[in-house]
Amino acid sequence: MTDPDLAVIVLAAGQGTRMKSATPKVLHMLAGVPLIGHVLATAGELAPAFVVAVVRHDRDRVAASITELLPEAIIVDQDEIPGTGRAVEVALAALPAGFTGDVVVVSGDVPLLNAATIQSLIAAHREREAAATILSAHVDDATGYGRIVRTGAGDLDRIVEQKDAADSELAITEINSGTYVFGIAELRAQLGYINTNNASGEKYLTDVVELLRTSGATVRAVPVSESWIVNGVNDRVQLAESARRLNSMIVRGWQLAGVTVLDPDTTWIDLQATIGEDVEILPGTSITGPTIIQRGAKIGPDTSLDTCEIGEGATVRRTDATLAVIGAGASVGPFAYLRAGTYLGDNGKIGTFVETKNSRIGNGSKVPHLSYIGDTTVGVESNVGAGTITANYDGVNKSATVIGSHVRSGSHNVFVAPVRIGDGAYTGAGTVVRKDVPAGALAINVAPQRNMTGWVETNRAGTAAAKAAAESAGETD
Repeated sequence: MTDPDLAVIVLAAGQGTRMKSATPKVLHMLAGVPLIGHVLATAGELAPAFVVAVVRHDRDRVAASITELLPEAIIVDQDEIPGTGRAVEVALAALPAGFTGDVVVVSGDVPLLNAATIQSLIAAHREREAAATILSAHVDDATGYGRIVRTGAGDLDRIVEQKDAADSELAITEINSGTYVFGIAELRAQLGYINTNNASGEKYLTDVVELLRTSGATVRAVPVSESWIVNGVNDRVQLAESARRLNSMIVRGWQLAGVTVLDPDTTWIDLQATIGEDVEILPGTSITGPTIIQRGAKIGPDTSLDTCEIGEGATVRRTDATLAVIGAGASVGPFAYLRAGTYLGDNGKIGTFVETKNSRIGNGSKVPHLSYIGDTTVGVESNVGAGTITANYDGVNKSATVIGSHVRSGSHNVFVAPVRIGDGAYTGAGTVVRKDVPAGALAINVAPQRNMTGWVETNRAGTAAAKAAAESAGETD
C-alpha cells in the first residue's frame, strides 16, 4: 500500500572519479544489478507516493537506466551548482506543491541499505515528530565521511564534513551515512539559507541539519545496527567489498532454502537467479543473470552459467554456458562450451570439449566428444561421433544442418551445410557429407587405403623408425 505522506529522493548526480571508469559509478554492476538498481529497489519497497532521482554526470545513460529499473521515478537534472543540498533543492521542486509529508534522502551508491533499516528510521522520525532524522554509523575508519558531532548530553549538535573538520572532530568515529528523513516543510524552509562558503565550494545538505537544530527544531541521529549496511561504493575496492558481502548473503539465503553450496567463498550467484531444492553447487561456480536451475541438478565445479535454464536432475560440469537450455536428466561437460541458442533435450548429452551454438539437440541425443555443432538440429536418440564438425559458414552465409532421429554418425565427420541426414541413417568414419543422406542410408566417401611396403626404409633410412621396422621384420621372418 502506497504511503501518501512519503517521498524518496535518490542522489545520482555525482561523477564518481575514483572509479576511474568510462561507466558512471551508479551503473557499475553488483550481483547482476547496477548500483542504482539496488537503491531504487529499496526505494520501491518503501511504497512512497513519489521517487525523485537527481542526475547530472553522463545524464542520459543514468536516466535511461533509472527509467528502465523504476519507470515511475521522476528524473530531474542538477544544474551547475554543486552539492547534495542543491540536488535536494531541485528534487523538491519536482514534487507537487501540495505534498506535505516526509522526505527520505538516499545516495545512489549505497547498495546494501535495506528497506527495513529505512522504515525503522522513518518510524523513529515520526514517533518524535522530528524535523530531521539522520542515519549514522560507528566505524573503525571514518576517513572521508562527515562526522556526527554531539552535545555533552549526547544529542545531535551538527554534522561536519571531512574537509571542514577540526582535529578533534576528525577523531570522531560516528559518521553521517548520507541517509536522512526530513519533514518537507522544515526542509524547504532551511534550504534557501545554505550557501557554498566551505572548503569544497558546495551546498551541503548537512548544513540544513545545523540550521534546524539552531532554530530549536527536533533533530536526531540514529545509529544503524551494522555499519556495513551504509557502506558507500566510491572505488573498485569498495565495489568488491560490497560484492563479497552481498554474495555471502545471497548464497546463505539459497542454502537455507535447501540448496547445497559446498564452497560459498568460490560460488557467485546473481540476485536474479532461481534455484530449486536439492540442487548441489560445487566450488568455482558462477551463476549470473536470470538463470533458472531446477530441483536436484548438480552444477560445477568450475562452471559458469549466464542466463541459462537447467532442468531437473541435470548435471553440468566444468562448463561455460550462455543463453542455453539444458533438459531434465541431461549431462553437460566436462570442458563444454555452450553458446547462445543451445538447447539440449531431456536425458541428452553434450560431452568433453564440445562447442555448440544456435543448435537444438533432441531428447536422448548425444554429442559426446571433441565436436563443433553450430546452426544444427538433431532429432531424438541420435549419436554424433567424436570429432564431428558442422561446417555452417561459407564465408558469407550461415546455413543449417539437420540430423534426424536415431542417426549414428561416424567419428571425424564434417557436415557441410546446408545438408540433411535422414532418420536412422549412418555415416562412416572420416566422411565429409556434402549432400543429403536419405533415411536409413549409409554415407561414406573414404578412399581405399593403400599400404606402401618398405617406404620407411627407403625414405627414412638410418632413423629410429627404420631401425624399429627392420627389427620387427626380422622377428617375423
